[in-house]
Amino acid sequence: MEYITRSAAETERLGAALAAKLQPGDVIAFLGDLGAGKTAFTRGLARGLGITDPVTSPTYTIVNEYPQGRLPLFHFDMYRLRDAEELFDLGWEDYLDRGGVCAVEWSENVAEALEDPITVTIRKDPESEDTRYITLTGGRNHADLSL
Repeated sequence: MEYITRSAAETERLGAALAAKLQPGDVIAFLGDLGAGKTAFTRGLARGLGITDPVTSPTYTIVNEYPQGRLPLFHFDMYRLRDAEELFDLGWEDYLDRGGVCAVEWSENVAEALEDPITVTIRKDPESEDTRYITLTGGRNHADLSL
């Protein structure tokens, strides 16, 4: 499914709508350029899961954990990882076993480690600073990702 958002707030609302469909162990694999809106979408996921803590990009920490909510949220930034082996060294399987949702920015760097993710592709509109084209595909439990 493809969606168009015209502000960061709309991108967050789309993330919150997806959160209502998420189940323990779901992986969200983000694809998109720097500044596309991956963290804004993740803020919406967190809000939709009932998480009230501020959500920030885990650029330097690799993963931020938000344990309070309907499901815990583990927000990863794989920009600095070279391959999936480094992800497994961080304890990736332990995060999957904790029954939460893993939101993975720069997922293309570790694609071989992500089994049946829900892929969220975010593209900026070259004509509009705030407009985003967001496509949702895949997922092991989500035949219909319409929101």
